[in-house]
Amino acid sequence: MDWFTAPGYWLGRLIFQRALAGVYLVAFAGAALQFRALIGAHGMLPVPRYVRYVPFRRAPSLFQLHYSDRFFAVCAWTGAVLAAALAAGAGDAVPLGAAMAMWALLWLLYLSIVNVGQTWYSFGWESLLLEVGFLAVFLGNARAGPPVLVLWLLRWVVFRVEFGAGLIKMRGDACWRKLTCLYFHHETQPMPGPLSWFFHHLPKPLHRVECAANHVTQLIVPVLLFAPQPVASYAALVIVATQLWLVLSGNFAWLNWLTIVLAVPAVDFTRFSWIPGLGANAGTPPEAASRAGPIWYVVLVCALTALVLVLSRHPVANMLSRGQVMNRSFDSLHLVNTYGAFGTVGRIRDEVVVEGTADRTPSEDGAWREYGFKGKPGDVRRTPRQFAPYHLRLDWLMWFAALSPGYARDWFGPFVERLLAGDRDTLRLIRYNPFPDAPPRYVRARLYRYRFTTWRELRETGAWWHRTLVREYMPPTRLAASSDSRGRWPESSEPE
Repeated sequence: MDWFTAPGYWLGRLIFQRALAGVYLVAFAGAALQFRALIGAHGMLPVPRYVRYVPFRRAPSLFQLHYSDRFFAVCAWTGAVLAAALAAGAGDAVPLGAAMAMWALLWLLYLSIVNVGQTWYSFGWESLLLEVGFLAVFLGNARAGPPVLVLWLLRWVVFRVEFGAGLIKMRGDACWRKLTCLYFHHETQPMPGPLSWFFHHLPKPLHRVECAANHVTQLIVPVLLFAPQPVASYAALVIVATQLWLVLSGNFAWLNWLTIVLAVPAVDFTRFSWIPGLGANAGTPPEAASRAGPIWYVVLVCALTALVLVLSRHPVANMLSRGQVMNRSFDSLHLVNTYGAFGTVGRIRDEVVVEGTADRTPSEDGAWREYGFKGKPGDVRRTPRQFAPYHLRLDWLMWFAALSPGYARDWFGPFVERLLAGDRDTLRLIRYNPFPDAPPRYVRARLYRYRFTTWRELRETGAWWHRTLVREYMPPTRLAASSDSRGRWPESSEPE
């Protein structure tokens, strides 16, 4: 069955699998380190409460069958260890069926987390990791050649990620068509990185060039992924270069890194044998790279292809629709999804600043002390940090909270309650706790308008941001009652 395998893509598969396992490792480690405060049994949005109201068919998950914080931690750390093993090459050291089982277990464990993660796991890159992770189950290992059908399915994912994002921009904010969106994006994006300030201050003509290049990369280049080689390889490399540019300009969890990983299997490394140090490896695939594998494997890959083609009708219909939506799953297993980003770009940046006081009677000019977050802007003198591909879920949701209180309705009150109670798991999610000895009596939140400073302001003040108070976001609030001896949280807090 010569048609079934593509021996020349063995190196691209190897790089893809190792890198994808690395992304899984980051995702599982982040889940293990953050879940107790977010979705744990006493978290802001507890899993046990969620699964009582959401049936298994809507959110299939191991945690529908049993949940405890210890069980969740075991699942998350098991996923991290397994991902690390696959990144180190364990999948190539075992029989084909065992390697597929390892990748399937990774997918199942992460699906179980995402499907009970609620608001904290509502990002498009969660579905993207699950979709790509499911395809990776069928990509084989060193004992069989790379299956052509799965390689094409991976290109189909890259196409939908890029082309969907390009369409949503052209149909969305007029600034994309006017080539002016990047006048604002670097300043208003959810979590700026250490170079975002400098990107924002690039000359406006260069921003227009960036914007035009973005349209080319997302609307034209993805089509070339389906062209004959070497055109497809060069198209994939353009996508890689564009994603690396985005990595430098902001923090988007693992979205950019996973898109880079996805583009790699489209590269035919045999055509780049002239690169020093690569030629021998790329031009001489191992003998096993030409084997189709056992018949059961061929049947499974063909069945997977048919399933993806059937499920693709929903994403295709969405892309063709004038009412196109971004980042939506059409099935509870997240097998084939639709993607997109920044159909609308904000012109201003508001931030929710959370403060506490130990005063018995709060007042406007009392001794309020500010909580410091790890990634989101707060202290105007603190240089933005690089965290991606690690995902700071609380910081990202704080960006949405500043857009509208409606985005924070379910979790912001519980977050404040845990600050008032001095909850250790919640405090681990933030960078600086101004009340290390005892929790505050009151917590309040205020909305500030942030903007990047100018070159002159940065030189004179050392501040990366300038902020101005807009309004009160949440009035001074205290606990309605103390937690009981069993560690249960109070049901509500009350404003003064």
